Amino acid sequence: MSPPERAGAEEARSAKSARLLLAVLVSAVFVAVLNTSMVNVSVPSIREEFGASEGQVGWVITGYLLVYAVGIPLYGRVSDLFSLKRTFAFGLVVFAAGSLFCALAPNLLFLVFGRVVQAAGGAAVPALASATVAKVLAPGERGAALGLIFSSVGVGAAVGPVLGGVADSVAGWQSLFYGTLLLTLILIPFALYELPHTEPSDDRSFDLPGGILLGLAAGLFLFGITQGQVAGFGAVTSWGSFVGAALAAVAFARRITTTPHPFVSPSLFKNTGFVAAVIVGFFSMLANVSCLVFVPLLISTVNQLSSGAAALALTPGAVALAILSPFAGRLSDRVGVKPPVFAGLLVMLISVLFLSTFGAGAPPIVVAAGMLGLGTGFAFANSPATNAAAAALGREEVGVGLGIYQALFFLGGGTGPAVIGAFLAARREAGTEALNPLYALDAASFSDAFLVIAVALVLAFAASLKLQRSNKQPAKETES
Repeated sequence: MSPPERAGAEEARSAKSARLLLAVLVSAVFVAVLNTSMVNVSVPSIREEFGASEGQVGWVITGYLLVYAVGIPLYGRVSDLFSLKRTFAFGLVVFAAGSLFCALAPNLLFLVFGRVVQAAGGAAVPALASATVAKVLAPGERGAALGLIFSSVGVGAAVGPVLGGVADSVAGWQSLFYGTLLLTLILIPFALYELPHTEPSDDRSFDLPGGILLGLAAGLFLFGITQGQVAGFGAVTSWGSFVGAALAAVAFARRITTTPHPFVSPSLFKNTGFVAAVIVGFFSMLANVSCLVFVPLLISTVNQLSSGAAALALTPGAVALAILSPFAGRLSDRVGVKPPVFAGLLVMLISVLFLSTFGAGAPPIVVAAGMLGLGTGFAFANSPATNAAAAALGREEVGVGLGIYQALFFLGGGTGPAVIGAFLAARREAGTEALNPLYALDAASFSDAFLVIAVALVLAFAASLKLQRSNKQPAKETES
């Protein structure tokens, strides 16, 4: 075989390997998102079987979210120190073990324990999927890969509630965890075969106290948000958690500036391009999840329609996210990250203002049009923003940096519904006219809620001005 033929064959093998690797990552993210969205709809059945209160059964969700939030940045840092293959496979094994514990749970306490174990493994999936793309794929390919990964998020979020509802009614809530277990067991050998054994860092020092403090800051903040939803933000458990989160954040900042080998270099937080990408991710996710939560509430309480009608109103946005995310990722590889992020945030902002002005209290088809715009905009802003975060990071910190990015992205999704929900309740109790002068329907509180979501998008848009223009990314890592 001539040299050009050998080069062509090697290039073809490399392309095939990249496609298989991406298939594993996309499938893992899909399973993780599917698990979350399926379990959320089964909470009433779990409560009924175990005779638990709303607060008690809420820990099935809360326990998972807390450990998930803590684990994402930790896995990101671990991926900088050890092999991606082993770390990712370890996470999947722990996730599978947690799924089995949940399926066999004889009581609520054991179920919550299983969910904690699930989260301890599942946190590896979002943290390492993005890190793998940034570390392994060549520049010019990463945006498209990130787009496919976020496309699987949209599909999993859309399909999960439907599958979860059917499985719960036909075979019981335990079937959801057996299904997750089966899918994860199928993924593990593929992950071991396809993920690269990346060269670990020469410096194997792991600042465990720094990692714990960062995790505590994220976990306590999320717990404060959760308690604010349940008991009100004036409750001791809520504001006390926020105080604890602030103290942990201050201690983390002091730790990374005083220890010789910090969990993450302080220079990361002086990296304007990375910080801008994090802010864009946080507020765009806050806006997206808030709309996904409050549109069904709007349709059920104001329009007095079924949950099926609410699901139909969300479907166009979910389909747009799934279809357009890969295209947006490829676009960010070709033209840079700024244009698609600008366009995406602008479309999201227009869509939310449309919902505030014309959607709140209107027929579901009008709301669906607004959600179609939101899903389209989120598709264009989401994967390019992650691409921007990766592009701003050096090789030695891409894992922990993307772990922090994913953690704050996830926290944005948890923060939005709680804050907007509290605002919605206050405006509803006040019974005053809508803040939007163009609004003329009969659901003023919802119009105001969408207006606040628009403010979050304005903040994201302002941060996007600081994104770096180039989409140049860290060099491809050596595989062994």
